[in-house]
Amino acid sequence: DQPAPADLQNLRRMLDDFDGIPEAPLPAGLKATLRDYQRTGVNWLRFLQDARMGAMLADDMGLGKTLQALCVMEGPTLVVCPASVLFNWEREIERFRPTLRVCRYHGPRRALTPETDVMLTTYAVMRRDIEKLSSTRFRTVVLDEAQTIKNPESKVAQAAFKLQGDFRLTLTGTPVENRLEDLWSQFHFLNPGLLGGRRDFRNLYARPID
Repeated sequence: DQPAPADLQNLRRMLDDFDGIPEAPLPAGLKATLRDYQRTGVNWLRFLQDARMGAMLADDMGLGKTLQALCVMEGPTLVVCPASVLFNWEREIERFRPTLRVCRYHGPRRALTPETDVMLTTYAVMRRDIEKLSSTRFRTVVLDEAQTIKNPESKVAQAAFKLQGDFRLTLTGTPVENRLEDLWSQFHFLNPGLLGGRRDFRNLYARPID
């Protein structure tokens, strides 16, 4: 008997007379041919993006999570990833969406670059520079290897929660590493409140399932 949250009004309109997830347009200049499951993934991500909800793409390594993410990036985008895959993101963008302007927010001389399309940074830098990064609202925020924020009390998770993005996307091959509460933290970044409060989630789901 309570009104639906305002943020879910887009989803309500999309679900009225729902007839399946529509085929999503692919970005201009995309240099890739998607496999069937990747096309399905892009359609799903775009559906959630249009509904103004965050999305988690959890799949095994090597199946194209980065490519699917590149297909739904719109406007100024922040990608946060481990330092070990920073250069891989640069290569993948150059390979699949070469028209995007990319910069690395990393190193001692790092600076925000307004004219860039995709800004790449690491979890360590995000944690240190969160006040500066959270002052900018991005169209898209991507967390790669999102299990990094599995502990909601950690400094890196607390920093990630402060990021401002119209569409939030997490990529992970291991959404649950140690316990089910790993999932709660990631969804608190994506869609705060969707899985309820942390204590309720622990009592209703995590402990019984464990």
